Amino acid sequence: MKSIVLTGSTKGIGLAMADAFLSEGCRVVISGRRQEPLDNAVAELSASHGSERVAGFLCDVTIPEQVEALWQQSVARFGRVDIWINNAGTGHPQLPIWELDDQTVRSVIESNVIGVINCCRVAVPAMLAQGGGQIYNFEGFGSNGRVRAGIGVYGASKSAVTFLSKTLAEELKDTFVQIGTIQPGMVLTDLVLDQYKDDPARLEENKRIFNIIASPLDEVAPALVKKVLDNKKNGASLEYVSRAGLYLRFLTAPFSKRNLFED
Repeated sequence: MKSIVLTGSTKGIGLAMADAFLSEGCRVVISGRRQEPLDNAVAELSASHGSERVAGFLCDVTIPEQVEALWQQSVARFGRVDIWINNAGTGHPQLPIWELDDQTVRSVIESNVIGVINCCRVAVPAMLAQGGGQIYNFEGFGSNGRVRAGIGVYGASKSAVTFLSKTLAEELKDTFVQIGTIQPGMVLTDLVLDQYKDDPARLEENKRIFNIIASPLDEVAPALVKKVLDNKKNGASLEYVSRAGLYLRFLTAPFSKRNLFED
């Protein structure tokens, strides 16, 4: 029975993957920065899967001491950590870089880049000491080099995560610790939709393209979990939708009745 730790997992794709890992028989530790959402998420998972294989601990990934505590608490609960998934992160409003305030820029870089570095600096030596393990870092728009106006800082952060992951995979290639990345594609989570909370008209304009390129959470999470559990390769990039699959969606869009915004 594998033990999984997911950062940033009190909602969205992190929580959905936690649920899917539990459905696969794993033991799961979720984490978040605030107690109430964490307690609610643990209660939700426990109601579906029982409390024996579920744990939740507070962790702000931008604080190294809290990341170290998350590892120690997880090991104390389940004996070891087989898979550590760095999902914690944040986005920003779709604005030109110079219109973003200092706090927003700092928050994105600290959560999406420094947070991943902190987690890897804790998990890698601990996994080397225990004889192996796997670490997965979440990619996002910007990871593949594509550029789009309005998401410059977020895209830069995800490009950094990809470079970091490739470097770690190279540095660990002769060990029993594997590094991989997860590319979920566009999933309609709060992280995506919150970018439009001050501009609902723009969301309406983008719904057509979202219905082509985005995917529902309840399909993406279980599929990614299976890919993670099946993977044995260092440096793997686990995608939900390939480029070919995305191209096919565009080709069939005129004939599709796909609507991700139905109640």
